[in-house]
Amino acid sequence: MKKTIALISHDNLKSRMVLWATHYKEILAQFNLVGTGTTGKRIEDEVGLTVSKFKSGPLGGDQQIGAGIAEGKIHAVIFFWDPMSPHPHDVDVKALLRIAVVYNIPMACNEETANLVLKGLPRL
Repeated sequence: MKKTIALISHDNLKSRMVLWATHYKEILAQFNLVGTGTTGKRIEDEVGLTVSKFKSGPLGGDQQIGAGIAEGKIHAVIFFWDPMSPHPHDVDVKALLRIAVVYNIPMACNEETANLVLKGLPRL
C-alpha cells in the first residue's frame, strides 16, 4: 500500500511549494498525495500531480489532515509554514504540529527538511 503525504503551505509560500513539488514530481508521484484546498489545487494545476483536497486551512483543512494522521491514513506532512506572519487559524496549525508529534510521523516545516523527509520516506 502506498504511503500518503499531506502537502500544506501558507499563502506566501504556495509558489515555493509548487516549485518544490515540480522539482520532486517523479518522487511525489510514487505516493498518495493529500493537501489543503488551495495548495492541493495549485499542485494539481501547475505540477500535474493528483492531490486529494481537503478544505482550505482556515476552514478546517488543517484539522482534517490532523484527523487523517490520528486515523493512520497520513504518513508524513510537508508544511511550508510561515512563522513570521500572523494567521487567523494559528490554533489549528499548532494542533496539527502537536498531532504529528503525538503520532510520531515525519513533518517538515521548511524546504530543506522536506527534501530530507521525501528522500527518506519509504515508498510502500
